Amino acid sequence: MSIAEVPPGVTLRGPRELLDASVLSGAALAFVAELERRFGSEIDARLAGRRERQARLDAGERLGFLPETAALREAAWRCAPVPMDIQDRRVEITGPVERKMIINALNSGAQVFMADFEDATAPTLQNVVEGQRNLRDAVRGEIRATQNGKHYALAAQIATLFVRPRGLHLPEHHITIDGAPAHGSLVDFGLYVFHNARHRHERGHGTYLYLPKLESHREAQVWDAVLAAAEDLLTLPRGTLRATVLIETLPAAFEMHEILHALREHSLGLNCGRWDYIFSFIKRRQADPSALLPDRSLLTMDRGFLRAYSQLLIQTCHRRGVHAIGGMAAYIPVKHDEARNARALEQVRTDKLREVQDGHDGTWVAHPGLVPVARAVFDAHMLGPHQIGQLREDVQVDAEALLAVPAGPRTREGLHRNIKVGVQYLECWLRGIGCVPLYDLMEDAATAEISRAQVWQWHRWGAVLDDGAPLDGARLRAAIDAAMAEVRSELGEARFTSGRFAEALALFERLVTAPRCEEFLTLPAYEQLAADA
Repeated sequence: MSIAEVPPGVTLRGPRELLDASVLSGAALAFVAELERRFGSEIDARLAGRRERQARLDAGERLGFLPETAALREAAWRCAPVPMDIQDRRVEITGPVERKMIINALNSGAQVFMADFEDATAPTLQNVVEGQRNLRDAVRGEIRATQNGKHYALAAQIATLFVRPRGLHLPEHHITIDGAPAHGSLVDFGLYVFHNARHRHERGHGTYLYLPKLESHREAQVWDAVLAAAEDLLTLPRGTLRATVLIETLPAAFEMHEILHALREHSLGLNCGRWDYIFSFIKRRQADPSALLPDRSLLTMDRGFLRAYSQLLIQTCHRRGVHAIGGMAAYIPVKHDEARNARALEQVRTDKLREVQDGHDGTWVAHPGLVPVARAVFDAHMLGPHQIGQLREDVQVDAEALLAVPAGPRTREGLHRNIKVGVQYLECWLRGIGCVPLYDLMEDAATAEISRAQVWQWHRWGAVLDDGAPLDGARLRAAIDAAMAEVRSELGEARFTSGRFAEALALFERLVTAPRCEEFLTLPAYEQLAADA
């Protein structure tokens, strides 16, 4: 790309061979720059609002439903009708924007594939640019790949593509606009819709998105304005761009009606982003020792605050005429061990049966091998394309229910597993890998956030573990040493020493011993990624 093609005020940083002019064209960058200039300061204001609310929570304020929007919650209004091509969303698969994985996910038999620039993708310049090129090829049916002598191409019947841009909090250091880093959310969104929304519209399809990490309806209002502005700039009819919001932060659970109302022309419903939701529960209640959680393995969707929020989400979505999508099954098929594989599949079936019987209209899986498992459960219990007509008027969820802490132990094994998962995920992320199979689970940034935040919480409050002793600094140090010795043994000396474990371990230790719970592990980790470029 020549410098002349870069719009005024836009600067690109990184190896020139990665600056693909077909993705980072002058027109595409001008489009992103226009969105950044219109909405960048508004995003920053909403992020400042998060910090201000956290200060109030730290001072003792309790989360609750907004009194000023009570009339809106009680009023009878509905979101725009769900488009015909996505009435049925019973199984959705998610994954990174890597070429072969996109093909396999689109071919998986799921109704929807969510291509993820967020939790499943480490935002190296190469991943961001190649991901956009891969999605452009997928939208046009031209995506193919060859790896290890195997050829991959799209089947005749494929899933509907959704795209999740990065959260509002993440910057994009490889693109600066008027001297400041662009917002990663606007880069991912802007490049995708610029290259693909017109093409999809001309073929009778909308452009479908997932919006992550929202904490309030005011943040949803910003996204609604971004969607409307993009439609206007691309001369697309209002409602061409449609979005499902992930309810994956504790504050957002108290504003679900308001979030849907803010996006009502562009809304496709809500999703139970369970893993980030657990992380947010720890983070937003970090000053509250009564919020101390048990082992991660005990934080299941049939208990405490997780049960309450999933029930309220279904009721809210169906009242407003849109889909309520269930949470991720992080289990993956286990090769070469039939007993472990059978246990994993049974866990998935049990989880999906709860979801469909509660009234969810669809669910998430992380591996193509789980699509038939989830599909069989939903096919057996959801005879139509969705369950929006099931209003769940029996649900009564108050603020106390949304804050209820499940009972259960905090164990040495739970601590050990959190350390092993947290460090290994960070090490992979620093090498540009955003989702990693570890110990029969697919770990991404959201699940890794639980691991490190839970260690932080237990250490911060000196949690008593199952042997009756508290987790103080000396015990945490010994636990980290033991866990890393085990990881070194499992991976082998060559893999361990050739990786980025020293950096990952240093960052993990910094995060879990900090006086405050860091907002996102990907923020300091991204500083290291950007420095590599």
